[in-house]
This record gives sequence, C-alpha cells and structure tokens, in this order.
Amino acid sequence: MPYGLGMAARKRPAPEDAVTARRILLDGLARGAGMPGLLGELAPLHPRNDTFPGEVFLHLAADALDWCGASRADPLALAGIRERFLPECSFRGRQNNKLQFAVLAAAALHGGTEPDLLDEVAWWQTDDFWEYALFATIAYIRAAAHRAGVPMRQACQELAPRPADPAP
Repeated sequence: MPYGLGMAARKRPAPEDAVTARRILLDGLARGAGMPGLLGELAPLHPRNDTFPGEVFLHLAADALDWCGASRADPLALAGIRERFLPECSFRGRQNNKLQFAVLAAAALHGGTEPDLLDEVAWWQTDDFWEYALFATIAYIRAAAHRAGVPMRQACQELAPRPADPAP
C-alpha cells in the first residue's frame, strides 16, 4: 500500500520481497538477533515512502495470533505487551501511538478486517510505519511463543511454513 506516487515501477516490492522479509524476520528471531540487527537486515527491503514491508509484518503478527490460538473466546491480553515483550525498546509520545496502531492493526487483520494503513500513516509524516509494524510483530511472536509455552526458535519454525502475503 504505497503512499509515494512518484516511485519507479522497478522499485516496487515484488512477491518474493514479501517472502524474503518474512524469512529474515523469522530467521533472525529464531537465532536471537537483536533489534538493531533485525532493523539493519530489513531496512534494504523498504522502498522509500512506502509501507512495505510493514504489511507483511502485520500479516505475520496475525498469523502468530492464529498460531497460538488467540480468539474472541480466549483472547491474548494486550495490557503491558510492550513492557513484557519489547523490553529492549523504549517509546515516547507519538512513538507510543504508532506502536499502538501497529499492534491494533495486526489484531484487526487477525479478526478479519483490513485496517486503512494509508489513512493512518499519512498523518505520521514520517517514513517509519514498517518499523512500528516490525516492533508489533516481534511483540506478538514473543507473546505467542510465551502463550504456547515454547521457545522462540520453535515458534518461528512453526510460523515459517505459512504462506507469506504477496507484496502490494
């Protein structure tokens, strides 16, 4: 869902870029890569003024919710998700709002709705949506592994075979 109208067609994400983004994130989490390392590995996939690979990450977060059995009848509590599952990150002011949007957007996808990313990120006036989607997804995968009582490596291995959503 790009919001940059002047992007050259050759720079648009391809379906294989979605697969690559998903693989880099899951492989990194499985091996215990830190946040700076993951951001560095994934940054080259992000076209300037585009939400990619944020959409891929949100769909992966929704997959993690599905994988751990989160449902209306048995919800995953979001209270304190940042403190519990992103302890290495600190957010201030608008950063908290951006993370909250990404967390809720992933939950909306899991629930069967498609959040309006473009309408939301347009007011951000920054090109960092994909990073907040990454943070939210890492929190959800960690929460899902915790809920399932399995190590991160196992959670990532079990999430990996699920098909990646195609690039926009």
